[in-house]
Amino acid sequence: MKKYLISLCVLLIATTAIAASPCIANPIPLKFGDPFLLHASDGKYYMYGTSLADGFEAFVSDDNLQTWKPVGQVYKGAQPGQWNESCFWAPEVYERGGKYYLFFSANSRNNPTAEEENFKLGVAVADSPAGPFVDLYNRPIFEIDYPVIDANVFFDDASGRAYIYFSRCCYKHPVESEIAQKLRKEGVYDNIEESWVYGVELKPDFSGILGEPVALLTPPAKLDDPQAEWESRSAARHEVNRRWTEGSYIFRHGDTYYIMYSANFYGGGNYAVGYATSKNPLGPFVKAANNPVLQENASKGGRVLGTGHNMVLKMADGNYYTVYHGRMTDNPGERVVFIDRLEISPEGILTVAGPTTALK
Repeated sequence: MKKYLISLCVLLIATTAIAASPCIANPIPLKFGDPFLLHASDGKYYMYGTSLADGFEAFVSDDNLQTWKPVGQVYKGAQPGQWNESCFWAPEVYERGGKYYLFFSANSRNNPTAEEENFKLGVAVADSPAGPFVDLYNRPIFEIDYPVIDANVFFDDASGRAYIYFSRCCYKHPVESEIAQKLRKEGVYDNIEESWVYGVELKPDFSGILGEPVALLTPPAKLDDPQAEWESRSAARHEVNRRWTEGSYIFRHGDTYYIMYSANFYGGGNYAVGYATSKNPLGPFVKAANNPVLQENASKGGRVLGTGHNMVLKMADGNYYTVYHGRMTDNPGERVVFIDRLEISPEGILTVAGPTTALK
């Protein structure tokens, strides 16, 4: 392991100016889903993810992502009187005005029709990236008539506005498409449910939204759509009657907005990542011709399955990295965290140098 890590560092130094870029041996020793990495003002890196039944924990690195120490539970939910009760997923933490804000999804206690999926988005605040975080408002950020997960917040320096992006769940959302028609004709599924990514402007105090959410990314409707094959793998391979578009993350590079997203079943080996671009934070977005940019490599002799739910971090030297979870072929039931280089060409084409793994 040590010999390989040194080799990887030498390769990075030879190919890039890495003043602040790390040397990574994947998977890093953190085992959870939906990872989010914050470079805080104290100079340390904090990693959050989906792992606890009643909230979120964090890990900290003070040596440029080389080693990680547990911080402990930084947010505790599902307490008497709280708006949320279960399924604490996909935390993201942002530093604004000396405070730290934790955005997340969870099942709401307010469930008069007893829905199986009743996910809403919440926000909590703390004075430190290590918490403790407490609910900023003891309610969801906004109410909408379908379940939503995977909150991602973008602070647009160009306009001074904030935007929140999220995924409408597949739950009770059957959508007609040529893919659905084909699978119905084959006798595989009666219908195909879909999840879609939406975006909307966020109030400055995070108390609600401004305007109506706009659907930004949806699964392809036509069989001849260039994105149809990879975004429909879970359904086409009879894994489940759902097509996902979720785990979005948006950032700006130059004058272009890049939104990354995950497709296929998060619990399977087909989970993969694509991206789309726009000149505006609320689109319209155009999916990239080189999608997917991150996917399993087990079919090509590698050891990684189910890569998805990524975020992007720009280092001090200008290099980009993407953080995501995947599954190793020797233990596919467990999600582990990866960090790999992300590059954008002068022509605006985004690629990910991964998934990479260190030799064992």
